[in-house]
Amino acid sequence: MKELARTGPAMLVRVTDRSGVLSDSPHSAQLAPLLASAAELLKSGCPAEAIAPLREAARLVPSDPALQHDLGLACLEAGHLDDAIAAFERAISSDPDYSDAWFRLGIAREKLGDARAAVAAYHRATELAPSLTEAWFRAGALVYTLGHRAAAVACFRRAAVTGGKTSFGRLGKARALLAEERYEEAELILRKTLAVDPSNALAHDLLGNLLSEFGRFDQARCCFERTVELAPLLAGTYYELVRCRPLTSADRSLLERMIAALDTPGLESSERLRLHLAIGKAFDDLGDCALAMQHFDDADALRRQSCSFDPATFSTEIDRLISRTTPEWIARARQLGSRNRKPVFIVGMPRSGTTLIEQIVSMHPDVRAGGELNFWNERGAEWHRAGSAADLPAFFAQAATDYSRVLHLIGPKAARVTDKMPFNFLWAGLIHATFPDSIILHCRRTAIDTALSIHQTHFHPSLAFPTGGEDLVAYFRVYQRLMAHWRSVLPRDRFVEVDYQELTSAPAIVIPRIIAACGLPWHEDCLRPETNSRAVNTPSKWQTRQPIYRSSVERWRRYEPWLGPLRALLKQQPTDFSESS
Repeated sequence: MKELARTGPAMLVRVTDRSGVLSDSPHSAQLAPLLASAAELLKSGCPAEAIAPLREAARLVPSDPALQHDLGLACLEAGHLDDAIAAFERAISSDPDYSDAWFRLGIAREKLGDARAAVAAYHRATELAPSLTEAWFRAGALVYTLGHRAAAVACFRRAAVTGGKTSFGRLGKARALLAEERYEEAELILRKTLAVDPSNALAHDLLGNLLSEFGRFDQARCCFERTVELAPLLAGTYYELVRCRPLTSADRSLLERMIAALDTPGLESSERLRLHLAIGKAFDDLGDCALAMQHFDDADALRRQSCSFDPATFSTEIDRLISRTTPEWIARARQLGSRNRKPVFIVGMPRSGTTLIEQIVSMHPDVRAGGELNFWNERGAEWHRAGSAADLPAFFAQAATDYSRVLHLIGPKAARVTDKMPFNFLWAGLIHATFPDSIILHCRRTAIDTALSIHQTHFHPSLAFPTGGEDLVAYFRVYQRLMAHWRSVLPRDRFVEVDYQELTSAPAIVIPRIIAACGLPWHEDCLRPETNSRAVNTPSKWQTRQPIYRSSVERWRRYEPWLGPLRALLKQQPTDFSESS
């Protein structure tokens, strides 16, 4: 489902009663007109104009937490996030138990893309005020994006309990069911919610995502259209709408509406980013690659404002990882590993075909799809930070036990469970050492096609991953270097590489190899991944419901005049993985 709960602007700013401040302050004569002016501006829907009088009032009484809170809230409404955070932190400094300040600090941090800091603020807010339903809901949405499904369910359940029959209460129950993959029950709750509250934009949005994940695209489009109609500030929903099917010339009016939506007053950068990607996809469908690339580039520019990536630091960390996972280390560590053969890891750069591979493998009756599990991103980072101190039997044993428990919950009776987290390519050595009998399927696709697809796709801002320009080229080069290392130190029957081009050109030959590599008997259903009935949470929801096709191979040629820095990826060296067989 959606990576973030999107509720539009924060609740309306309210300048609280200041009679106590006015009577106790030597500046009461100055405060009264300032607060009256701010209240009138806020009532009129002009939070940006209210900042100046509130800032002056807060300067006169700097230790008043409520004034700092209201200043922060006005800044939050106006989109001045750094100023909002500073004001909320001053309010908390004056009153550490100010739950509303903690809650809105969380919203500001969330809008900046700092998911972990936002969760911490929501956690403190709910400690102080356990009935803060929206804080529980927002925290649940964020921890879900960070890969903590159980914690997310717990938060959503608290939102459901504290919210009761309110909007966030109902949606909390639905989100809990979705996280538990109880889709039919979730759909029932969402439809009941809309029956009671047909103007609930977020319920329409959640239902649209649920329907699209199961391939019910016509119904999903109606939900997404209604979402944007009800809440124009959720214009990023167009990103999901245009992915329900390719657009045609009959959709020109939709394209016009999306372009017009860029001028929506108060549109947040996160929504604007996804809207640019939606417009780019529309122009791509209509064959105008020049305008499409313009909007993809605009989206990438917005992402750079909220997502930092340092190519030099990334390269240094990969060098450290390579120097640590020597053939001798691999041989020594794998002796400590679990003999559990249940996991099948599907890794590779995003947009390299990992979803297609999971669809193929999970068509086998002995396999259960696990989707993108965040386990190794967290456990691997812990191991990497700890250095040689983590090279202990206890570490590998605990990792094996914990991960095996996760897989058992997903597929208790399955012979294999897939983990399609692409970024597990970072931890292939650690994974092999922990589960030496498991299979790692590495998806390989031509670098330029992969990079172009990344450039056209939305990634959550909490993910420090470049989506364009020289940074993406640098990331690719480091990735290729790491893959060459894994290729040299891991057994070929455990680190199995699947070429996207070969798979799409000869699926009847390649797919049986994949199934055999997983140690499974052949099953004809694996040749028809488009019939897989499971929910698919990927930007390519529509494509996964189509028979295997080759139209994405050498797609970069359509964009050749506008590739910019990505053109460097055309200059492959003979040892680059994407040109090897």
